[in-house]
Amino acid sequence: MKIVHFSFDGKVKYGVLNGLTIQEIEDKPFRHIKLTGHYYQLEQVKLLSPCSPSKIVALGLNYHTHARELNLLVPDAPLIFLKPSTAVIGTGDNIIYPSVSARVDYEGELAVVIKKPVWRVAVKDAMDYVLGYTCFNDVTARDLQNHDKQWTRAKSFDTFAAVGPCIETELEPNNVVVETYLNGKLKQQGNTSDLIYSIPEIINFISNVMTLLPGDIIATGTPSGIGAMYPGDTVEVRIEPIGTLENPVVKNGLSKIAARV
Repeated sequence: MKIVHFSFDGKVKYGVLNGLTIQEIEDKPFRHIKLTGHYYQLEQVKLLSPCSPSKIVALGLNYHTHARELNLLVPDAPLIFLKPSTAVIGTGDNIIYPSVSARVDYEGELAVVIKKPVWRVAVKDAMDYVLGYTCFNDVTARDLQNHDKQWTRAKSFDTFAAVGPCIETELEPNNVVVETYLNGKLKQQGNTSDLIYSIPEIINFISNVMTLLPGDIIATGTPSGIGAMYPGDTVEVRIEPIGTLENPVVKNGLSKIAARV
């Protein structure tokens, strides 16, 4: 099942995507999914980020190939950091290149969407709290990350958390190909079988630090092949059967969050 979050005629709704048709969901999809009799054509709506997380918990250095690429040791525990909810954009939205950075990178990832509150869950029970999976681009100002020696500023600019296009509930996450394309050229290709820490292990670890809420996102880390993107580029994260998350990169612009202020 592909769950989408969309706007139509000024109203924001959730629905289930089947081909090119969306069937509306009553309320939010986290506790249970109750379909209505209202249908929309995909071409008629604007897809939004498939959920509105209170927080994004991301993994650094969680692929063996990425650790080798950077010549770094495998961490002895999941290396987690936070991205703010104000960084979230959906497919088709612009990634805004900040003027204070000269090097902004793409990082394509598989992301987990939480369906109910989870705190201190055991590894064996962790998957009971997963609604589904989506594509994620952990956009990073690499020069600022290297300068600051910690990651908050480099990872937190508005538009630096691209998510979408849907939440796929029927994905088997242990053997998934994650690809990133820049201007149509393949730049990253990894498989989640190469993850250092599995998704149940990650959920167990994070939930022993903080409570995860419905709609929260866990970005599971990026494979090897990270690289720079520039204004005028288009970056795509492709994961089957989820689909393609596509975002143009622009030099100047006002994020949707800032525009509301």
